[in-house]
Amino acid sequence: MSIHGTAVIHPSAVIDDGAVIGPDCFIGPFSVVGPEVTLQRGVELKSHAVVTGWTDIGEETTIWPFASVGEVPQDLKFKGERTRLEVGARCRIREGATLNTGTEGGGGVTRVGDDCLLMTGVHIGHDAIVGNRVVMANNVAIAGHCHIGDDVVIGGLSGIHQFVRIGRGAIIGAVTMVTNDVIPYGLVQAPRGELDGLNLVGLKRRGVTRAEITQLRAAFQMLAQGEGTFHDRAERLAEDFDAVHVREISEFILSASDRSFLTPKGAK
Repeated sequence: MSIHGTAVIHPSAVIDDGAVIGPDCFIGPFSVVGPEVTLQRGVELKSHAVVTGWTDIGEETTIWPFASVGEVPQDLKFKGERTRLEVGARCRIREGATLNTGTEGGGGVTRVGDDCLLMTGVHIGHDAIVGNRVVMANNVAIAGHCHIGDDVVIGGLSGIHQFVRIGRGAIIGAVTMVTNDVIPYGLVQAPRGELDGLNLVGLKRRGVTRAEITQLRAAFQMLAQGEGTFHDRAERLAEDFDAVHVREISEFILSASDRSFLTPKGAK
């Protein structure tokens, strides 16, 4: 066990041999840290938190009581192979959240980026890749192999089907089941997940110019009502618009995926 001298560890905490505890860490009462865990500088375990498996927790991340971070995947194909979990810096992992390691067949790693807020009861399944500044409200469930882009917001009690990709800056309304890929900056709501527009509030908050938002709205209208197949319309986006955000949507749609796409509500 490697513990830097500035770490504060409650006497009731259990730290296994082999764990690496960085400087300025705080490990609260009755928390458990496994033998292959690395806590980077300033990590805080409030109390009754479990961090186990081959897991790396980034600087200044805070984990609240009864969270389980780094346990084995909930996958019947998992046979004990050595896989890992990586959590970025300054994340907030709230009470009862569960984050699992990867599987050999899925790439071997589950990854959460920097500055994420995972509220009470959030689940991050095996081999999921979560970007930076992602917010997941209470009891969101992310299934295995999902890719969640930067700046995504997912409302409470929502579920994301395995292998689904959610593009950067999208927002998912509460109590929504998402079974297909979501374009960057999309607005999805309704129980079975309907693509109902763009995340205009999020775009404005990130300082996207009015001119680019106008192009995005026109591009979305083309996706909904343009001629040809959805794939054909996506190809034309890059030809007809020069806005960076529109090109990002086009590239996202045209890239490989294991799931089909949510098409705009009312699309032809």
